[in-house]
Amino acid sequence: MRSLKPFDYFEPATIKEATKLLSKYGGRAQILAGGVDLIPRMRKGKIKTDFLVNIQKIPELSYLSAGGRKGLKFGAMTSLHALELSQDIHKLYPVLHEAIHQIASVQAKCIGTAVGNLCVATPASDVATALMALGAELMIAGPRSPRIEPIEKFYVGYLKTSLRAGEMVTGVSLPSPVAGSGTGFFNLLRTKGDSAKVSVAVAITLKNGICQEAKISLGAVAPTIFRATKAETVLKGQKLSADLISKAADAAVKETQPITDVRSTAEYREVTTGILVARALGKAVERAKA
Repeated sequence: MRSLKPFDYFEPATIKEATKLLSKYGGRAQILAGGVDLIPRMRKGKIKTDFLVNIQKIPELSYLSAGGRKGLKFGAMTSLHALELSQDIHKLYPVLHEAIHQIASVQAKCIGTAVGNLCVATPASDVATALMALGAELMIAGPRSPRIEPIEKFYVGYLKTSLRAGEMVTGVSLPSPVAGSGTGFFNLLRTKGDSAKVSVAVAITLKNGICQEAKISLGAVAPTIFRATKAETVLKGQKLSADLISKAADAAVKETQPITDVRSTAEYREVTTGILVARALGKAVERAKA
């Protein structure tokens, strides 16, 4: 194991202090939240930083609040474990609970944060895939006015986000589920502790059996997590049936850009994407009718 390259270390007490440091040092600085991804990559020499900004001591980043009709919000230092234990998430956002619950490492869930997971920008993030299907918005602070970014616009390339110089994600906001809504999540792994070969999350809204809204989020089958918008169009305004779900699953497959790597072949990812989309939609329909 390589020794860590020397770096300057900061513990800001406020978001404003943190963004000032990020603005000052630019790309030479890294944010430390849970460190589940960052520290191992630093040790391996995959990430080199001159300045480490630890945001763990910023109290305004640690919160989890359910606001009824206003939805749910959580901060950048809210752990995955805290989200997993939340009864509000378990009841109202089961797709997010399922994505977190299947993470094998309890230590990673206790130390790691959902926002940190999002900001790594890996296309194999189950958590980000679930949040995209839920229509999550990211709250971002920086040298200018705070802004809100829909998660589907956050990922601009492989391991790249839309964050500008000096910016950081401070929290996540989820809309409140509406009547007739249902969600479903499935992924495919080599082993329980591995990253996903394919990750699928869906959210639908039904009224009198007709699909009013559909979100299909796919992970690990393209350079970024993305919404399968053409597949969503197949469903909207239609009465959902097994045949229509199959057509939507086929449409979703055509939107993927899978690669062959150590985890899977591109062909296998294509086939299993269609299967998992159909299963997730089936589960979402059951929940929407419950």
